[in-house]
Amino acid sequence: MTQTLQGIAPISHLGVIRVQGDDAASFLHGQLTNDFALLDLHHARLAAFCSAKGRMQASFIGFKRAHDDILLVLSRDLLAQTLKRLSMFVLRAKAKLSDASADFHLLGLIGNAVPHSEQAPWALQSEGDAHIVHLYPAAGQARALWIAPASTAAPATTLTAAQWLWSEVASGVATVSQPVYELFVPQMLNYESIGGVNFKKGCYPGQEVVARSQFRGTLKRRAFIVHAQAEVQAGTEVFAASDAEQAAGTVVQAAPAPQGGWEAIISMQISAAPEALTAGSATGTPLTILPLPYTLLEDI
Repeated sequence: MTQTLQGIAPISHLGVIRVQGDDAASFLHGQLTNDFALLDLHHARLAAFCSAKGRMQASFIGFKRAHDDILLVLSRDLLAQTLKRLSMFVLRAKAKLSDASADFHLLGLIGNAVPHSEQAPWALQSEGDAHIVHLYPAAGQARALWIAPASTAAPATTLTAAQWLWSEVASGVATVSQPVYELFVPQMLNYESIGGVNFKKGCYPGQEVVARSQFRGTLKRRAFIVHAQAEVQAGTEVFAASDAEQAAGTVVQAAPAPQGGWEAIISMQISAAPEALTAGSATGTPLTILPLPYTLLEDI
């Protein structure tokens, strides 16, 4: 990202699930990969909602507006089915879940548009009725998510939605969407290294599989950032030169790059990283691995 790519971008690909009630935090604590029971009003959480087999059905940025009012930001194309499945587990909990996408306005802040840009990822601050979630940077530029009630006057946008989507890819923090539904355990997207999994909390759907992947050394796939000269899309298979028949990975998220071409987050077999890579087929679009902007944790 160049120094000129700074400003405010519209966000339309994300939606909002609102969880209200005295048991909102404890309910989510029992369903998601991160700790919501101890979540305060000054931090957000990255978290995944998994199947019983530990496969990610959705990912969220979640935070408390109040102790009984939590917002979960997720891919809009998974919202309806995620809301339906989460609601099945409410049972006697005092928690009401709803699609609140129309009730809140979302913007992406980059560079000099981010207030208090020195804040660490997942720090949460409020400005009037708006909440600002600090995110992982992209190409050295600070990033944040701005969320406010739809009635709140929003600052004018100066960037495009495509530029924000690229910043998501460049940050290395993937959002699960419909094309990659149930394809990955959280560590295949590096979630344990970017604050998306708490291994000390109690049970949640898929917890045993997620823990086994971490502590028994069975994880063979990781997330990488790649550059391509041609367009690539989420769900596209990735091939390594040593095997033209069996895919080595999958494109998770992709966007056009400011300098030309496309960049993507892929989840791929670690052993394939040193090889020549292509997207779509063994003779498809060549991919070049770029450095991750964060360090992977070796020990939890």
